[in-house]
Amino acid sequence: MQNIKRGANTTSVQIDAYKIFKPNLTPKEMLEAGVFGGHYFKGDVDEYPKYWFKNAKINDKNYDVNLNYFKVKAGLPMSHWISKGWIFKEDPLGWFQWYCRFYLGRRVKEMDQIQIMRWYNFGPRHIGAIKKNCKIKDFTCRAKQRQALLQWAFDPFF
Repeated sequence: MQNIKRGANTTSVQIDAYKIFKPNLTPKEMLEAGVFGGHYFKGDVDEYPKYWFKNAKINDKNYDVNLNYFKVKAGLPMSHWISKGWIFKEDPLGWFQWYCRFYLGRRVKEMDQIQIMRWYNFGPRHIGAIKKNCKIKDFTCRAKQRQALLQWAFDPFF
């Protein structure tokens, strides 16, 4: 649960992260659509179901922007994630690694709370920016934000 302080008075807002976490895409769907330049796992996929990778856009050797659905690079380098404290020992590759493990049934309450709230805070601001600045169904508008949404399990096609 998360406590939020407001002004001089303290208001406790209880958020059940498990109830709000409703990603639009499975890890398999994300990998097949084209995320992280095909290079997120850097070839180390033994812990994940093989069927996830049957039609996935993967490049074990390096990042390939052409494997991304929108053919743009979206996201920040690992060094930035580390400097912001977004990388945790449980999931050293970041949010998507956490999501894959969560999807497969792993539950680590504190980590789940952190990662779900990161997901929850990411989507609405980017979806709002696209809706505000783009014509409906213009998927060329704000392609980097759409790619980023895809990489956070949000449907970028609205």
